[in-house]
Amino acid sequence: MAPQAEPARDWARHALRINDVIDNQVRSLRKRQLILEFQRGTEHDGTYWGIRSHLNDYPATTGLICPQERTEELAATPTRLKAMEPAYQERLINWGYAVCAAAIQSYFKGPLAAPTRFPCPAGI
Repeated sequence: MAPQAEPARDWARHALRINDVIDNQVRSLRKRQLILEFQRGTEHDGTYWGIRSHLNDYPATTGLICPQERTEELAATPTRLKAMEPAYQERLINWGYAVCAAAIQSYFKGPLAAPTRFPCPAGI
């Protein structure tokens, strides 16, 4: 969560920012706890991946080319409910596919074929 360069000066917007900070902290805590449980391997097996994950955080390699500067650009995509350019949407789909494949290949216990290509032609 980025700091605000020009914080609001009224109480209502301060209250909204406080709620955003609390929400961000709770989400971060839950994510850390989940990953710790996966690492301990006591009660839960699994993996975590997100739009801001980096492929070099996973032991497995997928063979899919995902330059970090391109994935960081995609990670900065704001959440919205309006249409986006089809080529950009395909890039987002491909990035999700690649990071999911890296996470699952790194921690899935069993045989799993590595992906050989992206699902959409746009690449990353």
